[in-house]
Amino acid sequence: MKFRSLALAAAIAAASTTAVLTSAPAFAQAKEQFFPVLSYRTGAYAPNGVPFANGYVDYLKLINAKGGINGVKVTWEECETGYATDKGVECYERLKSRGASVIHPLSTGITFALTEKVPTDKIPLITAGYGRSESTDGMVFKWNFPLTGTYWDAADVLIQHIGKKEGGLDKLKGKKIALVYHDSPYGKEPIALLQERSKMNGFDLQLLPVAHPGIEQKATWLQIRQNRPDYVLLWGWGVMNSTAIKEAVATGYPRDKMYGVWWAAAEPDVKDVGDGAKGYHGLALQHGAEPNAKVVKEVLDLVHAKGQGTGPKEEVGSVLYMRGLMAAMLSTEGVRRAQERFGKGKVVNGEQVRWGLENLALDQKKLDALGFAGVLKPISTSCADHRGDVWARVHTWNGSKWEFTSDWYQADQSIIKPMIKQAADKYAGEKKLTRRSPEDCQS
Repeated sequence: MKFRSLALAAAIAAASTTAVLTSAPAFAQAKEQFFPVLSYRTGAYAPNGVPFANGYVDYLKLINAKGGINGVKVTWEECETGYATDKGVECYERLKSRGASVIHPLSTGITFALTEKVPTDKIPLITAGYGRSESTDGMVFKWNFPLTGTYWDAADVLIQHIGKKEGGLDKLKGKKIALVYHDSPYGKEPIALLQERSKMNGFDLQLLPVAHPGIEQKATWLQIRQNRPDYVLLWGWGVMNSTAIKEAVATGYPRDKMYGVWWAAAEPDVKDVGDGAKGYHGLALQHGAEPNAKVVKEVLDLVHAKGQGTGPKEEVGSVLYMRGLMAAMLSTEGVRRAQERFGKGKVVNGEQVRWGLENLALDQKKLDALGFAGVLKPISTSCADHRGDVWARVHTWNGSKWEFTSDWYQADQSIIKPMIKQAADKYAGEKKLTRRSPEDCQS
């Protein structure tokens, strides 16, 4: 109930604040770069969707508070998807005509649907930490950008980490690893990588789908109690995550043998469980909770201190709030990079932003200047690589906060690259696409 109340309050505050800021007379007279915001502040996924959306919108407000993108003010409009693919497509169709800079669907299902649409509309599709794993291949997926990592990367890192805990990947032979996953494109995405790893490392992979929205899991955890897997990987979202941890408590499954993907490793997933969540591990998409980051202090000083915060001040710096900040930063930096080629201080179109996103060069100096020191590692992309380097680490819930409990990992690209190439070629064949030429990469 606490999270539902928070989500409702945040939704009301965001709606009123966004309406004021995006319709201000000063913006009506100025050059504007428009950012659609596909969000979900209601329903079973609201506890996780709300802080992400608040972080995303607060960063756009921060950009305006600092003078815009080279003087270009940003505007935005939210559209509630409820995490439903059909509603997400409706939001996209309604907002794209306003000159959308980029689209963040915040849903793998919506990503699959929009992948067919964005090439015609010439709007980049950013899926930071989610989406189609094969869309890393920019020579086939010209408009998709799974920046910072995919679910194949996440699954590989988790297997590496478990292997390290066991004393080496060879020690996984004969082990049982269960994947408890949301029965949707999102939850199914890591299966191909885990199957490949199970063949390589000899562990028994058990696949346990959970139906939307994930509240009913008793049958799933009965299977876990019967099969006694050595580890459980959790690919959940929203209430599914806290429900899974509660069921683990009820069935006596040790939380220190559970590892959530980075969408199952935030405060809403554990706080509602109490001490029962202590010891639960989750993958971090580089960042964790970052209350001391420079960008967080800037948001508090330049946005919240002026009464313009989108949500409660207390959530600023939390895991999913930071994820929203990161997503908005990648969007605006794609625009900034495009301006470097097509004209600083100009409003750039979707095709120009696409060029900016596949020529990102966010070195540590730039990230530090943006306030992301200690939060993110350098990110660079190319025509062929629409993802950039993948870095992740594990953090663990200690009963009151997340603490990093591993070194940095990188996904094993000797395994993943051939999978990407094979899946991208298959997609190209099905859609009758040809790979991009070197000349097209310069366009």
